[in-house]
Amino acid sequence: MTPRLTVARLLLSFVAFGPAARAASNRVVEVDLCVYGGTSGGVIAAVQAARLGKTALIVEPGRHLGGMTAGGLSWTDVGNSDRVGAIGGMARDVYERIGAHYGQKPGTAFDTPTKPEQVRLGVDYEKPPSLAFEPHVAEAVFGELVREAKVRVEFGERLANVRKSDRRVREVVTASGLVVRAKMFLDATYEGDLMAAAGISYTLGREANAQYGETANGIQRPATNPRAGKFEVAIDPYARPGDPETGVLPYLLRDEPLGAIGAADRRIQSYNFRVCLTDQPGNRLPLGPPAGYDANNYELLARWIGARLAAGEQLTLRSFLKYDPLQHGKFDFNNRWPISTDFIGGADDYPEANAARRAEIARAHEAYLRGFFHFLANDPRVPKAVRDEMRRFGLCRDEFSDNAGWPHQLYVREARRMVSAFVMTEHHARGTRAAPNSVGLGAYGVDLHAVRRIVVDGRPVNEGSNGVTVPRPYPIGYGAIVPKPAEAENVFVTFALSASHVAFGSIRMEPVFMTLSQSAATAAVIAMTDNVPVQQVDYAKLRDRLRAAGVVLEWDAAKPVQPAGQGERKRKNR
Repeated sequence: MTPRLTVARLLLSFVAFGPAARAASNRVVEVDLCVYGGTSGGVIAAVQAARLGKTALIVEPGRHLGGMTAGGLSWTDVGNSDRVGAIGGMARDVYERIGAHYGQKPGTAFDTPTKPEQVRLGVDYEKPPSLAFEPHVAEAVFGELVREAKVRVEFGERLANVRKSDRRVREVVTASGLVVRAKMFLDATYEGDLMAAAGISYTLGREANAQYGETANGIQRPATNPRAGKFEVAIDPYARPGDPETGVLPYLLRDEPLGAIGAADRRIQSYNFRVCLTDQPGNRLPLGPPAGYDANNYELLARWIGARLAAGEQLTLRSFLKYDPLQHGKFDFNNRWPISTDFIGGADDYPEANAARRAEIARAHEAYLRGFFHFLANDPRVPKAVRDEMRRFGLCRDEFSDNAGWPHQLYVREARRMVSAFVMTEHHARGTRAAPNSVGLGAYGVDLHAVRRIVVDGRPVNEGSNGVTVPRPYPIGYGAIVPKPAEAENVFVTFALSASHVAFGSIRMEPVFMTLSQSAATAAVIAMTDNVPVQQVDYAKLRDRLRAAGVVLEWDAAKPVQPAGQGERKRKNR
């Protein structure tokens, strides 16, 4: 049996398992741990609880497991190659299993390939298959984990109500009427939906720099790095060139003032879809334009191209985006440069929107990105070399097959963030302060995507994408994944955790979410066993169990780390 057939059969058996479990539901379920969100961390949390002898249920609003790890983010965010040692525990097991599918031997999942092919090099470093995989393989691995642990999954169940008493969540109710009663609850959604419904404090957007004594929060000066969105050539932003009275160009620009540098706002860093495209004709589906495509929406892009050509720049497709090599002729496409795959400004309403509005926002992101690709592939103002290169690619016939090759998961880089008694800040990411009671390590540079594209002094600028160097992996404190005691005593929040906008820009990586979720599930079991609120879990006991499970809680200072500042350009815009 080939590895690919193995994955196919795992997927088939998992798909059969999910509906069967749902059909058997009596619509009232009682478990030890209820996990809302079948994301990568949601799966890890439920499986960890089951392995520790507790019953667990995953309530997933969609139809798939794995979140962004199985939803297109396949060129895995680990920063530099020397930081993969920060990944341990069940997160490492996920990547080991993915690597095994591609023939990697146990214990070699993070080894850099010994015979690199130049055409397969990515932007930062050549990653092994375990960290540069096909989305369907990751989804199969998450399905395998759930099946092994006999964790029940309820698909298509969206949260409608949370019932609390005596500072404890007692049950959650979905829109279809499913009632789940549990001793512990864990919010593993990118949006923090259970957290918000439970009345737990949260924030949106950017804090003022003054709030936590940070340097990169709040409204920012225009982007200073081209990879993060600085326009290095002069471009006229007005509908009629040279005439501000005609207003700024539509669609890609906002007409609003910059504002006070460092001031708070509620704007959300931009989202996109991490599309998986292929250049293999036998597996390639057409990447068509959106309905109602209008090339005039991309006039700013056309002017940017013209200005770059006039300045003598030789343009390729990678002058507009980044694409990194996966397996079997596939690539992970992502944002880079001033106009790219991010739909800048399109996410502001998303975090608190209802399901219908979120779906509308997701469709708008898809329409933008399809239009962007179509423009690059077909518009005569695009150099022929770029058009030809873009036309090489199409959607994958064997990925996201229930959605015509398009990813089912919008890349929600940031939404709500819990405000707990402890907040991770820029100081913790920079290493100038140590977070107490580590439950995992952050390792990636602070990667903040633009929130706006506006006009300043007659020129278009991207605002919000200036980042911060993280000199070495740093601890994430237990207090960041539990609410204030007065708000909920039996809830964990591992994705929309308690962090400032700046710190979250480093923490928000899939391996970290998985690690925090394993740590939270372990703490939940201790809290149940000791009959204490989650805020009173014996950290020494938790620490010892996490270490025994291979979770990395401290960074070895003797280990070589990336010098401050070096490589930051390579890490930009994940």
